[in-house]
Amino acid sequence: MYNILVVDDDKEIVGAIDIYLKNEGYNILKAYNGEEALKVIEENEIHLIILDIMMPKKDGLETLEEIRKNKTIPVILLSAKSEDYDKIGGLNLGADDYITKPFNPLELMARVNSVLRRYVSFGSIKKEEGKKVYQTGGLLVDDDTKKVMVDEKEVKLTATEFNILKFLIQNKGKVYSIPQIYENVWNEEGFGAENIIAVHIRHIREKIEINPKEPRYLKVIWGVGYKIEDEK
Repeated sequence: MYNILVVDDDKEIVGAIDIYLKNEGYNILKAYNGEEALKVIEENEIHLIILDIMMPKKDGLETLEEIRKNKTIPVILLSAKSEDYDKIGGLNLGADDYITKPFNPLELMARVNSVLRRYVSFGSIKKEEGKKVYQTGGLLVDDDTKKVMVDEKEVKLTATEFNILKFLIQNKGKVYSIPQIYENVWNEEGFGAENIIAVHIRHIREKIEINPKEPRYLKVIWGVGYKIEDEK
């Protein structure tokens, strides 16, 4: 059973999410501000965090920044429609996805299930798989150990970053649009995915490229999409 931490200062929202997730078979832990959330994370094994942005004491972005100092637990941000800037800030800090309040319970469950699938495939929750290694030039992605190597040096990616890179390198040389990348990695329709994909692509470039502004591996084809260069 997966443990999901729900963090929001609005107890009614926490209670509603608790009901939705328990009906799906998840175990729920609760916190009502960032400080409480960090304590729960240290004391329990958490597989997913649903984190509100606007909270007292320590807001969601500050809490996310603390989490990302030493943990790769996937995080879905909760935000009001007026907080678009904060959504992008959250993605820059390492959030995996976000959902806007008020939300449809079906959409929430789809996001939760999608993020957990990526987390499982990344290997943070153990799963037996055959060894698969993908390489182009000095870039190597090992889908068995979940390691990424650049010129024989390991680089650390989040689960979402890893799955985007793995998808592209599995299909190196082919160009994929933002909706296509989103649909293949998130397993849902990619409407309005531009910001999410753009931020994750930038993070991947910062980690695998010597000069992210002149990338060797992860190329943009303007007006079309992205590809991993096929270096023979």
